[in-house]
Amino acid sequence: MCFLFSEFNTLFMRHTQNRNLITLILGMLATVTPFAIDLYLPSFSKIATHLGTTTAKVSLSVSSYFIGMALGQLIYGPLLDRFGRKTPLYIGLFIFILASIACTFSTSVEVLITVRFIQALGGSVAGVAAIAMVKDFFPPEQGAKIFAMLILTIGLSPLLAPTIGGYVATVMDWKAVFFLLALIAVFAITIVFLFLPEGQEPDKTVSLRFMPMMKTYFSILSDPQFFTYTLSGSFAFATLFIYVAGSPIVFMELFHVSPQVYGMIFAFLSVGFIGASQLNIFLVKKFSSHNIFRFALIVQVIAGIVFLFAAWSGWMNLYSTIVMLFIFLSCVGLINPNASVLALAPFTKNVGSAAAMMGCSQIGIAALASIGVGMFDTVSILPMIVLMSGTAVIALILFIVGEKKMSGKIVITESSNTTVMH
Repeated sequence: MCFLFSEFNTLFMRHTQNRNLITLILGMLATVTPFAIDLYLPSFSKIATHLGTTTAKVSLSVSSYFIGMALGQLIYGPLLDRFGRKTPLYIGLFIFILASIACTFSTSVEVLITVRFIQALGGSVAGVAAIAMVKDFFPPEQGAKIFAMLILTIGLSPLLAPTIGGYVATVMDWKAVFFLLALIAVFAITIVFLFLPEGQEPDKTVSLRFMPMMKTYFSILSDPQFFTYTLSGSFAFATLFIYVAGSPIVFMELFHVSPQVYGMIFAFLSVGFIGASQLNIFLVKKFSSHNIFRFALIVQVIAGIVFLFAAWSGWMNLYSTIVMLFIFLSCVGLINPNASVLALAPFTKNVGSAAAMMGCSQIGIAALASIGVGMFDTVSILPMIVLMSGTAVIALILFIVGEKKMSGKIVITESSNTTVMH
């Protein structure tokens, strides 16, 4: 019996050498957190009614999740380098399962916000591990393409999660949504255990003491290329999270669409994000990641200015809002994979810590920006647009300043296994 199990496991481990399968597994890990965010969005009104609060206050549970994600990634980065990829994954996802169940026992919005923070501390390991393992399994010149493929699998979340979440909340109850999240994490643990190779071996030289960890993070931040693409990309990426936090208020409270229609709108808008990320696979064959990144930043700023002016003038309706958000999210689809591969390109050591720092910056900045949606506590489209436009402008400014400070740009080339300094 043991022999049969060993042969069975060996067979599957050989299959995992297929890079397409590994990409799908990494994409599945990366979807844990998006599902945790998107699945319960259509339930905002029901949760608010049950807890005796407002939809805007419930949106703060999204922001608390973002903050937990940011802090969690800083914690898991060194752990993923020190102990390998799988052990921290198992621990983090187990915490996520327990916290998902605990969400169903929330007696107030404050309790929900707190437990969501803990849920994020656990679930954040999945995303940072997936990013780090791109470097484990794929050569640098394929990085942008693999990140784009990850975005494709992540894109299934906004396509499916709100629709599934709306159906579950209607047929059963909003609490069932969190039980479903727990089951998703159980499935993820099972797939990782059976099919995913370890990736990078544990590195005993990585210190888990506070000061050495901080020294590692500061050395990563001191790299001009990492600093430029991470910070600029993070502010551009924040527009996505502001949209996620504000969209239930805009569509269900302001435009009075049903949870089911909201799910369909959310799915449609995600097509822009997914489509642009997949277009990037073809664009990097003709243009450098650096030029694609810069172009998308400029378009995003122009779209933000137009969006803000139109909203301020009272010209925005449901359909024009959808069009403008589609443009915004399409820009993020181009920005994110190129920012990721360019930020991580300088590193051959401490990749897990670098991925964690990048993820922490992305999510932390997005979390702080998205809090503004709940703090305004008003049924209006302006807070969301002001925040999205503002972060887009900051992203472009940071890129322009950072580009001047870089002594050279590392451009990932399609035709070689090397990076080229300009």
